[in-house]
Amino acid sequence: MKNYMNLKKVNKIIYRTHNCGELRKKDLGKEVILSGWIQKIRNLGSLFFIDIRDYFGITQLIISKKQVKKNFLLGKEFLIKVKGKVVERLSKNYNIPTGEIEILVSYINLINSSLSPPFTIEDKTDGNEEMRMIYRYLDIRRNPIKNNLIIRHNLVLEIRNFFSKNGFLEIETPILINDTPEGARSFIVPSRTHINKFYALAQSPQLFKQLLMIGGIDKYFQIIKCFRDEDSRSNRQIEFTQIDCEMSFVEVHDILIFFEHFIKHIFQKIKNIQLDPFPCISYSNAIKMYGTDSPDIRFGMDFVELNDLVQRKDINVLKTQELVIGIKVKECKNLQQNKMDCFLKKIENKNFFWIKYLYDQTFLFSNSIFLNEEIIKIFVKYFEAIPGDLLFFSYGKKRKTREELGKIRVKIADILNLKDSKTFTPLWIKDFPLLEWDKILKKYKSVHHPFTSPKEEDLHLLEKKPKNVRTKSYDLIINGIEIGSGSIRIHNKNIQNLIFKHLGFSKKEIESRFGFFIKAFEYGVPPHGGIAFGLDRLINLLERDQNIKNFIAFPKNNYGKDLMINAPSFLEKEKLKELHFR
Repeated sequence: MKNYMNLKKVNKIIYRTHNCGELRKKDLGKEVILSGWIQKIRNLGSLFFIDIRDYFGITQLIISKKQVKKNFLLGKEFLIKVKGKVVERLSKNYNIPTGEIEILVSYINLINSSLSPPFTIEDKTDGNEEMRMIYRYLDIRRNPIKNNLIIRHNLVLEIRNFFSKNGFLEIETPILINDTPEGARSFIVPSRTHINKFYALAQSPQLFKQLLMIGGIDKYFQIIKCFRDEDSRSNRQIEFTQIDCEMSFVEVHDILIFFEHFIKHIFQKIKNIQLDPFPCISYSNAIKMYGTDSPDIRFGMDFVELNDLVQRKDINVLKTQELVIGIKVKECKNLQQNKMDCFLKKIENKNFFWIKYLYDQTFLFSNSIFLNEEIIKIFVKYFEAIPGDLLFFSYGKKRKTREELGKIRVKIADILNLKDSKTFTPLWIKDFPLLEWDKILKKYKSVHHPFTSPKEEDLHLLEKKPKNVRTKSYDLIINGIEIGSGSIRIHNKNIQNLIFKHLGFSKKEIESRFGFFIKAFEYGVPPHGGIAFGLDRLINLLERDQNIKNFIAFPKNNYGKDLMINAPSFLEKEKLKELHFR
């Protein structure tokens, strides 16, 4: 047997004794070795001042030109290794932790040269989003992106610790599955070995986490990549990360209490923010009060229904309408009139009008043929408006009227800067409908997904009036953004089959798509439920950012394309043949 201890010693390459962010005045006089990228070069005749950067920070170097050979060229983003002595900096920079010291360089070595970067590697860069996504590895060198990835890491670590301490087991579920009807389109993956058969990339671990509960797991969680073949936008990616959770022997109130505690814990730990108790309203009330199932309640402006008033006051045009609603905006002192005028002109909905109560107790109002001073005073009195208030109204068919005023309400809040970014207002929306009618496909589709349990008090409607059935479902909305969504699941085989029937599945389709799942119902399914949170959206909200791409290492653009690796791309003919495509 060889004696490895007798092998000759080889010179050990040392790239650094310290990193570029740790040296301080206490280290004066030390001989150190640093490695990093050149951030800046300043040529002062006989001396070079160089800022060297690594993951940890920036340190200033002083290099005598005598030490640099004539043909030795340096530039921004060149990777160098230096040896030198820590000395006190004469011109101190208190904006960086190492700003009181610098390195008097005695030795410099070029590790790797660099092309001139396509944008400045600075906190405030001149690179546009497209260029930064093409060269994402350079963008990650900038503090804003690097720090975002650190924030993401810390959040994920806190999430894992929280669930582990509360008895949850982290379990991985498959990514390659069969296509299932979950609302969005699935990404399809052809199988090479199973001719003319396909996998789908999982949109969520829904069925598998339910099977884990059937398997006797009490509490499960997973931080998992999910895939949906839908349009990307600033707050959505075609591949996204989900905090997925499921619990056995729970009801709606158990879920809401526990996960309110979870969200409060995250805000406290990550941002030192103490959240107030989460209010809870039904889906139907959310639509009635805000015209949306994801309302932002930071700025009030609940809808006021006016049908009784217009009937009582005999306002001709309005009394024949299915719905008349209004909102009051209190004292618009910061009203940007030009913005508001431009916005009002762009509103295409003709069934809309507004009244501005001026400080001289006169009125400005929209150009509506039925509006006169008498009618205006009726509305002003009803809303108890005072000078400076602004009133907005919408009328027509119920659903459209609420949706339109909901959009107007949000736009007004933007124009008047009513969305305080430092305020967080969580809200549970529950009791979503079980089904909605798809006018194009001429059939029902699930509002959440086909495995959502109906409310017990609505079970008698399930056979004949499924559209009127409410579910044990809940969404968590924070500042108008859906952060989480979940439900109590069906644990009764007959109910599950009936819902499949309403969705238009034949017995053959149920067997081929869900046979394994329905079979599991024969073996004692516990009551169970869960929720999934969008990790990317949660980070975005915590950091008050507008674009989730800033918190993803290698994101897709708004068209679902990876500009760096140029994906998706065409396959070569030979590869297509392997997959049995002609």
